[in-house]
Amino acid sequence: MTIDDPNAPPVQQNSEDSQRLRGNLGSIQLIFTVLAFNGPLGVVAAFAPVVIGYGNGIGAPAAYLAAAGIVGLFAVGFIKMSRHITNPGGFYSFVTAGLGKEIGLGASFLAVTCYYILLLAVYAVAGLYLQTVVGGVSWWIWALVLQAVVGVFGYFNLDFSAKALSVCLCLEVVFVAVYDVFVVVKGGAAGISADSFLPANILSGNVGIALLFGMLCMAGFEVTVIFRDEVRDPDRTIPRATYAFIALIGLVYAVSTWAIIQAIGPEDTVARTAGDPTGAFLDTLSTYVGTFAADLVVPLLVTAGFAAVLATHNVLARYAFNLGVDEVLPQRIGFAHPRHGSPHLASAIISVLAVVGFLTFVLLGAEPKLLYAQLSGAFGYGLITLMLMTSASVMVFMARNRPGDTSIWHRQIAPGLAFIGLAIVLWLATTNISVLITAGTGVVAGMLALLYGSILLGAAYARKLRNTRPGTYAKIGRQ
Repeated sequence: MTIDDPNAPPVQQNSEDSQRLRGNLGSIQLIFTVLAFNGPLGVVAAFAPVVIGYGNGIGAPAAYLAAAGIVGLFAVGFIKMSRHITNPGGFYSFVTAGLGKEIGLGASFLAVTCYYILLLAVYAVAGLYLQTVVGGVSWWIWALVLQAVVGVFGYFNLDFSAKALSVCLCLEVVFVAVYDVFVVVKGGAAGISADSFLPANILSGNVGIALLFGMLCMAGFEVTVIFRDEVRDPDRTIPRATYAFIALIGLVYAVSTWAIIQAIGPEDTVARTAGDPTGAFLDTLSTYVGTFAADLVVPLLVTAGFAAVLATHNVLARYAFNLGVDEVLPQRIGFAHPRHGSPHLASAIISVLAVVGFLTFVLLGAEPKLLYAQLSGAFGYGLITLMLMTSASVMVFMARNRPGDTSIWHRQIAPGLAFIGLAIVLWLATTNISVLITAGTGVVAGMLALLYGSILLGAAYARKLRNTRPGTYAKIGRQ
């Protein structure tokens, strides 16, 4: 009997299963789900030229490989620890297990804040894409329509969303691959060159900016553990999907960035991409693939935008669901749909909060491109902070428990190297914060206060629960 069988008996609200999500995703479906969160076509079209123009120039492909290396090291301990953290709380559960309930709840508040910020950001840009393709009404109305559609998908289980995400992501990946192949086959602007991988070019320009943006473009791998209860054989599916995602996305971005450099020509690439980052890619798309491809890219960005908002909504709903299970939020939020096994109430609440937050920005007169840029920059900063906290937690947890299926490589070496790499990236993000959040010092200060304040608020609330509701405090992170 499948989870979507209309004749399946409802799960009783007082049973343990009523607070457990259900699904049947395999490795490939999980990879597509996290790829949707990342948005490969948008990264290649908009972010890769920025890494070239403002980062380390023609050495930019190496920045993506370096970022993938740091994330890969992080994943070593992260995945091993996931075998011993059997609840799907993501960063929230991991940080709680290693660093304690106060810091763990602080991490959960930061995670909810980050993914909520990102959700508003991708709604803005997706609405803009829809206005460009369909027209008729303003971008924010299209964004509201999209929110309604995503709300329907969020009501059902992850298998239902995965089907739509798989189609969207196949189109994106194929489109990017076709572009890369056409550039290589046509020999680029000045012949095919491997100069991007020479040490002198890798270390040229602003390496810090290149590495920072390279890390931001790796977002998405961490959500595999959030879907633990919704995949087949999580101890096999999650590691496969996580490592496959890191390898695939690192390779795709490195190769595609290299292809953009070949398409423009190494001599002119930095000036062209710095002057017009998005236009640089679109111009080469017309030249090497054809004008039909340039016409097709915007509709594909619409499907990519839909995939991104759906994936982000799903992640945020599951964080809210887990906080409901732990009774940090009202317990009712932590009950799964009796038939679909989905976080339906958490999803509905996230939909309402998305509308409220989005309309607030609309009433304030926010411009969609600027809104997307500022909010996605804030998300990236928060994500790096979460990863650094989680990396420290992995080392503490592993040292304290010394699981039998781990070696010193899993417990200390890989997580330690990842911690050092992430600390460097966070320092770069802090010292280059005006590159991530470009709306002025007031907005930068406000965003940093929001992000770090959410950690402090979560920790303070956990401390209050310890004194006033010790039963709820004991449930934090289910550790």
